[in-house]
Amino acid sequence: MRKPRDFDAELKSLEDKARDLKVRKVQQLGELVISTGADALSADELAGALIVLAETKDVGKREAWAKRGAAFFQSRSRRTVSASERDAGGVAAQPGGPQPASSGASTS
Repeated sequence: MRKPRDFDAELKSLEDKARDLKVRKVQQLGELVISTGADALSADELAGALIVLAETKDVGKREAWAKRGAAFFQSRSRRTVSASERDAGGVAAQPGGPQPASSGASTS
């Protein structure tokens, strides 16, 4: 005879997973804001910039932003890979990484 399923326990487990995913998403967004240097902006400035980004329909601008974002993440992954070599070459790579990304937040 089969054991009956505990739907309440399964539902609770799914709700816990969904909550954990939401928490992780918020944490990652916060980390992104900090790593791009956008934490230097006020909450109003950051919200305004994000609204402009979300409202932009210009495909060319969106593609340019996507390329810039991809380059930012690629430079971060290279820095993470070379973290063990921080004394040798990581110091030169770090100052150049976040600065271009933070200057892009002011363009629209």
